[in-house]
Amino acid sequence: MRHGHDVHIVAPAFSSKHGTFIETHDGSKMTVHRIKSIRLLQHKTLRFVWPFTLKKKTDEIMRLVQPDAVHIQSHLIVGRYLIRSAAPYGTRLLATNHIMPENLIKYSVIIPKWFEKTAMKLAWRDAGRILKKVDFITTPTRRAAELLESAAGVSDVLAISCGIEASKFANSTPTSNKVPRILFLGRLDYEKHIHNLLSAVAKLPAELNTQVEIVGDGGERKALELQAHQLGIAKQVKFLGHITEDELPKAYERATLFAMPSIAELQSIATMEAMASGRPVVAADAMALPHLVHDGDNGYLFPPDDVDAFADRLLKILTADKKELARLSENSLYLIQSHDIERTLKIFEGLYRGDQDAERTSDDNRAEYKEPIGRLNARLKAQVVLMRKQALAIREASQNLVDKAEELAEDAVRRAKRANAKVKKSAVETANKAKSAVKDVAERLKSED
Repeated sequence: MRHGHDVHIVAPAFSSKHGTFIETHDGSKMTVHRIKSIRLLQHKTLRFVWPFTLKKKTDEIMRLVQPDAVHIQSHLIVGRYLIRSAAPYGTRLLATNHIMPENLIKYSVIIPKWFEKTAMKLAWRDAGRILKKVDFITTPTRRAAELLESAAGVSDVLAISCGIEASKFANSTPTSNKVPRILFLGRLDYEKHIHNLLSAVAKLPAELNTQVEIVGDGGERKALELQAHQLGIAKQVKFLGHITEDELPKAYERATLFAMPSIAELQSIATMEAMASGRPVVAADAMALPHLVHDGDNGYLFPPDDVDAFADRLLKILTADKKELARLSENSLYLIQSHDIERTLKIFEGLYRGDQDAERTSDDNRAEYKEPIGRLNARLKAQVVLMRKQALAIREASQNLVDKAEELAEDAVRRAKRANAKVKKSAVETANKAKSAVKDVAERLKSED
């Protein structure tokens, strides 16, 4: 929207309210077509769209909007029907895969455990069948692209980072372990393996008094709260649920480190936000996380489900000196530069137009991104310092604009109230005059009688 495009979103309704609405997302107003859906009983957030009437709805949306490009974010249900509805128009089609069947299989009530591996193979095959119908297939990282090509039988998958607006998370607070604090942010679902984080924290020295903040909600929340009590760390762990956009950067800023124990990340926006905040990360050495967390440079990796190793990596950062914390922080800020959202948008705009010479991958796939860092040299350190200053300036300017808009809105409300008061006063005076005039007329009539 900020680039002058007319964006329409087609998505399941998240309540009983469905239809077409104007919604604000990322500060921009967009037209959102909410499709009637039902929540899956076995999952707190997943919703199911009834497919048998969906084609009629996607046909109508395509007829009304007639877009230049259709970009699906999932091949499941809504995405596949949009592809079908777009076919008669010759619309350019893109698909970005964010899904691993492994993430969903646990929540199926109809698939027995003995059939899960076969079901996953069939699910990947179905994904490939749908994705082969589009002009461009993308996924956030090269590792995720290789997985998709291998498991779904597709080819030429483009690796394009989701990107983030790093300035939103810029801060001037040095990373500190004076009050050791670990942050996790994301869905509280099984594949995130947050239970391993709690088990690892319970193994840390009691004298550290490590604090844990868990932001988000999901089907595992009650089980995790119970686990914290059973491990004797309930007083150290805060389950904050969902927080506002204003509170989000503050959560990263007060953290010593960000932990991501998930085994099924095709990228990880939360990890990128932590890096943009200048925080080191401890993450599972699984899927695409090693693409973000360079072991020993901006944090540490641990073997998936190895709780002892997880605790060891956490302890390294929670007991590090200021110089080491600063190094880890600077390296996070250096690496996140390759995930700039404007770069990502530029690449996708080229794909939407069908530009033959447009670039096809983001900067995090360049050779230098993968090289070991150790300690930043003077030139790169100066680059990070400048980037941080610029990001802080952008954030401050944005906040000033927000404050000014709020001030103008409050002033408008005050003016409206004053105007209403004047109108009310004038109305009362007019009414009193009318009453007086009526009284005078009535008295004259009475005297004439």
